[in-house]
Amino acid sequence: MQQGSILAVEGERESGDAVRKNNITAVMSIANTVKTSLGPEGLDKMLVDELGDVTITNDGATILKLLEVEHPAAKVLVELAELQDQEIGDGTTSVVILAAELLKNASELVKCKIHPTTIISGYRLACQEACKYINEHLSLPVEELGRECLVNAAVTSMHSKIIADDALFFADMAVEAVLSVKRTNSKDQVKYPVSAINVLKSHGKRAKDSLLVKGYALNCTIASEAMPHVVKDAKIACIDFNLQKQKMAFGVQVLVNEPEELEKIRQREIEMTTEKLKLIVSSGANVLLTTKGIDDLYLKYLNKEGIMAVRRCTKEDLKRIARITGAELLSSLADLDGNEKFDAHMLGHAEEVAQEWVGDNQLILIKGSKAHPSSSIILRGANDFMCDEMERSVHDALCVVKRVLESGMISPGGGAVEAGVSVYLEKLASRLESRNQLAVAEFARSLTVIPKTLAVNAAKDAIDLLAKLRAFHHLSQTDNSKLHLKWTGLDLAAGVTRDNVEAGVLEPTIGKVKCFKFATEAAISILRIDEHVRLQPENKKDPHSYQEAYRTGQLG
Repeated sequence: MQQGSILAVEGERESGDAVRKNNITAVMSIANTVKTSLGPEGLDKMLVDELGDVTITNDGATILKLLEVEHPAAKVLVELAELQDQEIGDGTTSVVILAAELLKNASELVKCKIHPTTIISGYRLACQEACKYINEHLSLPVEELGRECLVNAAVTSMHSKIIADDALFFADMAVEAVLSVKRTNSKDQVKYPVSAINVLKSHGKRAKDSLLVKGYALNCTIASEAMPHVVKDAKIACIDFNLQKQKMAFGVQVLVNEPEELEKIRQREIEMTTEKLKLIVSSGANVLLTTKGIDDLYLKYLNKEGIMAVRRCTKEDLKRIARITGAELLSSLADLDGNEKFDAHMLGHAEEVAQEWVGDNQLILIKGSKAHPSSSIILRGANDFMCDEMERSVHDALCVVKRVLESGMISPGGGAVEAGVSVYLEKLASRLESRNQLAVAEFARSLTVIPKTLAVNAAKDAIDLLAKLRAFHHLSQTDNSKLHLKWTGLDLAAGVTRDNVEAGVLEPTIGKVKCFKFATEAAISILRIDEHVRLQPENKKDPHSYQEAYRTGQLG
């Protein structure tokens, strides 16, 4: 920190090996936090926030999101896990562990006087070749394996979760749910939006009592028992404003001399909301959904008109319902001219809207939505912790099935991809004539951290299993008669190697490719850092500060 100069940087400055060492220490501490939760035998973490709320999970993205991370390099890994969760939905722990290992091995090269720029170019080359090798040699088209591979991919995703014992039951449910929301966009691309699947949680009973419901389930009930419980050929109005007596704006004063005038004001307040309801009813709506409340006075009017009304819906639910039924979610009835109107084209359409008993609760079910199909999963569990973790597990499985269907390619799990790519990159490195050879070799060595961690978490001999795994993949790449050995991965229950395609341990190929790309980019972005400046809070009265000098005229 320099003193006495007006243009000096006021703060703490670190550079060179010191900042690189601090960054790697922070990154490794984050990776070590989630490392023990990787794989089917991984352990759970209990996180308690400042309010005492408890979260029990082994989902990497959830763990990192709940940690209070202050170090800027460690925050890169937290964002990395969030990005993997958004893009793929699974593999968040793997991507963090791989990024940390890449950075640790890069640090060893820097200590040997290899410039970071050389390491970065080598890592980029290795990542490019790795993704190319996965797509060409370690993936299978979904069409060859059929629906069974979708179920197996979902089961693989759930094996490390709390519902591992019932993984097949939930995997089949997840596949049915994703297939039921199939849609084709304007570019003739087939999409499977997970947002069209509503996951609800309900206490009581066991996990296997969870069920799949065709249609969108809304965790609300009708506003009055006098309203119809079933509406066929539903025309749905979605609104985001109060249906209560209109009140004058805060600060407005009205002087009244006669009591009759006061009654007229009250009557006009009632009529203003009634006029809005009449506009909605005249458009042909027979189902009304609102995020706000409905006054008892207007419930009477809706009962008279035979309209089903549901109040206090969440805004997120209404946005989804508007999307699947073709409705418009309106926060006001005002148009550009200042008039209020509600037209029939603003309504959504569905074959039926009904209030039904599902499990122990009554739910509103929207069936046969006209614009897009939808489905809902009702999860049953013993308590809040179990239901929350089940929801995270099912969400991961839904995302995996979606990615498999949209990409159309599947790869073996259990460390098979990492081991195969590691062996391939080692051979590639031996053929390179530049310094990139060292970085590619370190990239290859870093990939073995995934099968090694899987074995350690399963209490197996990691060194022995990894040696066998690498030997099989080396054979598959050198002997054409042993080509089938490229599907070899780990069986963590028995502590042996096996053909994981035949065993049904499958993962979406795009998930592996994205994992490699994201981890490489994160490692490179941290490796680029050679100076760390922590600025001090500005003191306006400090005579040495730039702003104070400018204000007092010292800088002209």
